[in-house]
Amino acid sequence: MDAMSVTWETCELRTARPFGIARWTQANYPRTFVTFSRDGVEGRGEAAPNAFYGETGGTVEAVVPLLAPALTDPWDWEGLRARLTAVMPFHHPSVNCALEMAALEWCARAAGVPVWRLLGLSPSGLPESSYTVGLGDLDAMRGEAREAVARGHGVLKVKLGTGQDEQIVEALREEAPDVALRVDANAAWTRRRARRLLGVLEAVGVEFVEQPLAAGDLEGHAELRRFARVPLVADESLHHVSDVRALANAFDGVNLKLAKLGGPLQALEALRLARAHGLGVMMGCMIESSLGIAAAAHLAGLCDWADLDGALLLADDPFTGLEWDAGRLSRPGGVGWGVERR
Repeated sequence: MDAMSVTWETCELRTARPFGIARWTQANYPRTFVTFSRDGVEGRGEAAPNAFYGETGGTVEAVVPLLAPALTDPWDWEGLRARLTAVMPFHHPSVNCALEMAALEWCARAAGVPVWRLLGLSPSGLPESSYTVGLGDLDAMRGEAREAVARGHGVLKVKLGTGQDEQIVEALREEAPDVALRVDANAAWTRRRARRLLGVLEAVGVEFVEQPLAAGDLEGHAELRRFARVPLVADESLHHVSDVRALANAFDGVNLKLAKLGGPLQALEALRLARAHGLGVMMGCMIESSLGIAAAAHLAGLCDWADLDGALLLADDPFTGLEWDAGRLSRPGGVGWGVERR
């Protein structure tokens, strides 16, 4: 048996234009790529930290050397989860995700199959992904929406969380009258503002609103849901698989992101739990390379909605292999995750 190793490197991904949400606007995103090697086979994963969930590029670089030794037997997925928790009981989901991704891809490559086949998932098609219009100057947002529609995107997700939200939604609906429109407040609204805006969202035909209120305000979301005609989807309120049950009374759907839940297997568990509680499911992402997006895409065929445009927003994606037709992403082909380093 060849020597076993876990190696990693951190790169800075840059978006083609600054990407704004209610909490911040930035263009540079540190991402750590993990590689597990054994018997001449490699498995890869991506850590995409987000400060909202308690991680930064610095915490990832500090934690990876401590958690990497937990990846010993790539086939022992439950054991990996237990060892990660034993080494670091505090939540470091993006690092856990990278290690779990690496283990799964190693197993799939050793077996000569895609990861979705390894997991016994159906080869169903993926829902069309939304393309996100980041928060910024209204004219710039209109221009970005216009460009996306011209490229063939049929679903737009609009970031909100300012005093101009009504004008933004109405302007983008005017700019893109025939596309599906979704909005994401990133937990920026008060209860009163959310109630006032729901009428506007309904009037312009918004498909759903993502995380209107603060993450911990489940009571407020439940109250909002009682009279809202626009479905509510949880994102920031969902940190762990165990959160899903509590969200079922406050939301109509959940946004699953591998990097915040701790990996593909955790997302799959959350997905099945959400279905058991009657929730709609969206497969989402951070700003990630095509490696991270490919992992999410392997599960997206099980979902109602997809928001997998993280790599499309990059100025320079370090991985290649995903096939996009505007927002329509083909199921990744080839063994493992189906992407290769440029």
